[in-house]
Amino acid sequence: MAPRGDGKLLFCIFFITCCCTMTLTQVGLPVDCCLAVKNKTINRCFIADYSQQIQGQGCHLAATILVTRRGVKLCVPADEPWVRRVMKHVDRLKEHCMNNNCKGKRCNRLKSA
Repeated sequence: MAPRGDGKLLFCIFFITCCCTMTLTQVGLPVDCCLAVKNKTINRCFIADYSQQIQGQGCHLAATILVTRRGVKLCVPADEPWVRRVMKHVDRLKEHCMNNNCKGKRCNRLKSA
């Protein structure tokens, strides 16, 4: 009778582990968060991509993450006019590169949309 009891115990441990793992993976916490932002204007020609960090979705600060052509991530305020202009420029550049099949010097190292 002992082997049967061990099997049930092992099954219970396996079941609890699976439930905990599924719960933790469904939380969807971001891997990286900006802890502070710097309101220093950055030339838009250095920026290849951006993403938005929304306050309350796992991060304590609303920010825009600008990614340079060299892959450096910079945290800047999400609500600044110069940040919106940089984002608009990146969107236009992505569209231009997509329409021209990523040809030209301007499209080098640009993250695809």
